[in-house]
Amino acid sequence: MNLKTAAAISCFALAVGYPAVSPAQESGIAVGTKGPSARVQGLDGKTRDIGAYVGKSPMLIEFWAFWCPNCKELEPTLLKLQTKYGSKVKFLGVAVSVNESLERVKTFTARHGYRHETVFDAFGEATEAYDVPATSYVVILDRTGKVVYTGLGGKQDLETAIKRVL
Repeated sequence: MNLKTAAAISCFALAVGYPAVSPAQESGIAVGTKGPSARVQGLDGKTRDIGAYVGKSPMLIEFWAFWCPNCKELEPTLLKLQTKYGSKVKFLGVAVSVNESLERVKTFTARHGYRHETVFDAFGEATEAYDVPATSYVVILDRTGKVVYTGLGGKQDLETAIKRVL
């Protein structure tokens, strides 16, 4: 099964109520590992490396899609947390490439007034490097670049995880 098919299946499973990641973390990047590098595309079309941000400050990465209901549910929480902690934590939105394009992501983020940096996983490298089980997947890294939290779904206690890395 290819990565796009696996991501689509996982998103469907979440939408109908089947968890893709259990509290014991059966998938996704392992807590305690260093956040890996991965090529992504900036909304300006230029290639970037997520690894360039890792280890500079605490960081929250959300893998999302505009068609994902769990992402829409999580969005107000993320925007509130960015307002509260954005000066201390790097917020990065990674739009997955399943059923999306760079232009559609640019239009969506502009319409919704996103202030955090958003990139497009045009090459699928970030989704693969972070072992993303589905959209609405969040990874929080401490200031050394170590993964301290992973979570999935529209309801996550992200503030507690952020406070641990400050």
